[in-house]
Amino acid sequence: MPSAAARVVLVTGVSRFLGARVANTLQADPGIERVIGVDTVPPATPLGRTEFVRVDIRTPSIAKVISSAEVDTVVHLNLVTSPSVPRSKVKEFNVIGTMQLLAACQRSPDTRKLVVRSSAAVYGSSPMDPAVFGEDDEPVEAPRSGYAKDACEVEGFVRGLCRRRSDLTVSVLRFANFLGPGVDSPLTRYLRLPVVPTVLGFDPRLQFVHEDDGVEVLRRMTVEDHPGTYNVAGDGVLLLSQALRRAGRSYVPLPSPSISVAGDMGRRFAGMTGFSPELLRWLTYGRVLDTGRLVAELSWRPKYTTEAAFADFLSARVPERGVPLQLIERLIGRRGT
Repeated sequence: MPSAAARVVLVTGVSRFLGARVANTLQADPGIERVIGVDTVPPATPLGRTEFVRVDIRTPSIAKVISSAEVDTVVHLNLVTSPSVPRSKVKEFNVIGTMQLLAACQRSPDTRKLVVRSSAAVYGSSPMDPAVFGEDDEPVEAPRSGYAKDACEVEGFVRGLCRRRSDLTVSVLRFANFLGPGVDSPLTRYLRLPVVPTVLGFDPRLQFVHEDDGVEVLRRMTVEDHPGTYNVAGDGVLLLSQALRRAGRSYVPLPSPSISVAGDMGRRFAGMTGFSPELLRWLTYGRVLDTGRLVAELSWRPKYTTEAAFADFLSARVPERGVPLQLIERLIGRRGT
């Protein structure tokens, strides 16, 4: 559904990988007059004609940026997922930051479109889940902590904004886990462990979205009007065991309580930051999304299937630091597993 051209676009989280890629893609569109990127730290790489503004979206200063630049389109990507950041700060960025940003959008007479990066984590992961989650399905067990709970709260704030500003075009995108050569996340660090711990007795179905497809969906939602909530994932699924075999990884099934031991090992040798509760539940029960609504709305399918996204991730993986299997066995034995 083509829209009146977005003239001034503001992208949050522009100093992170996804924000920088989206900003670079949007600035190449000749129909967009200005792209303004905001974050709390300067970007590590040049942003071309994107204008960087150092601002914390948790503060009222973001409203001044939106107002003074007459921003008509906001692309909100500044959701923190890293467990290396203290939980209190993560919640501030995700929840308080979103509240301030949406309040600024509500007050701005120029703003007419909002695109929000959400997560499939809002569906949770449980043994009672449906085979496939559609956008109208409710989680069997609502997320009670971490990033997943933040994403649920963010979506609640967005629904409140829609009630107060029914004139806005709002698109909410529930992404599966990103994969690709440029992605660095708790999942990619887990997959790069030389010996990978899995949950004993479970082989979850996993789904990924390639970084290129994620950026393209965000671009389309920005330059076109597609209001609503959409699941975003590559076609097909992979079992965790299939993924690890294709990656050439040895894996050790462990009782769920012992996974924290492997998290300690990963923290020491592979740059991991432990296993968040939502990551552990996902690695136990998995999650699969129905993307039919997105495909019908955009008349488009992702270029990469889940398998192809995983293969591309493997093709560009960085060298790993070796961790002897004997060390894992020693750690596990020490914890009485």
